[in-house]
Amino acid sequence: MSSLSLKGRTALVTGAGSGIGQAIAEAMAAAGARVVVAEIRRESGLETVQLIKGAGGLAAVVQVNVTSETDLATAFQLFPEVDILVCNAGIGHVGTLLTTRGEDFDRMMSVNVRGVFNTMKTWVPGMVARGRGSVVNLASTAGLGGLVDRLAYSVSKHAVVGLTRSTALDLARSGVRVNCLCPGRVETPFVRTRIAEYPDPVAAAQEMASTQAMGRLAQPSEVAAAAVFLASDAASFITGAALPVDGGWTAGMFPKI
Repeated sequence: MSSLSLKGRTALVTGAGSGIGQAIAEAMAAAGARVVVAEIRRESGLETVQLIKGAGGLAAVVQVNVTSETDLATAFQLFPEVDILVCNAGIGHVGTLLTTRGEDFDRMMSVNVRGVFNTMKTWVPGMVARGRGSVVNLASTAGLGGLVDRLAYSVSKHAVVGLTRSTALDLARSGVRVNCLCPGRVETPFVRTRIAEYPDPVAAAQEMASTQAMGRLAQPSEVAAAAVFLASDAASFITGAALPVDGGWTAGMFPKI
């Protein structure tokens, strides 16, 4: 049986200062990887580094805005050899075709799509040259089906799934695997803040949980475990996958929203 160990490998995780990205960085360090925390907010990135080091792991931080090719080039100079690339950095947006402004749509595409493209473009060529590597992109259940009032976000996550599948096919015989995760609703600090803004936070939390067949929100650590699996040798014959981590949400293709 292939191992879930990431010992001896370097993993770079974008947007690893909180939430899912932070959980992935911690989980990969726990599996033995040296983790590069690539975060637009340096202080948040340093917090993740301290959590990893406090648990006995190896980590370093680099400040990166994934929409900036200059930032990415600087990060590449510091950490050119990456075995595992996790493109997690992203933003959300609420709105329909009628309420979404063009500038909001462009910002979603810039961060969620171009940011993933930029990050892959920076480190994947080196993986191909070395004949090995694993890319794990963060998409969403919103990339597998439409969501009400989430037009720009859903379009951007569909694009991430497309980037993943197309690149996986292009690199299928190179030794580099490319997959993506499609989480449902996850109890991140961002989601907890959103819930607290509702007039009835308890009811809002229950409604969010009810959309998933298992009747609860995912924990960031559950998404992180799937990321470790896809990055590891245990997933050696998996590429081009868009893996739902959604408590059964997509099994019914969004019966409730």
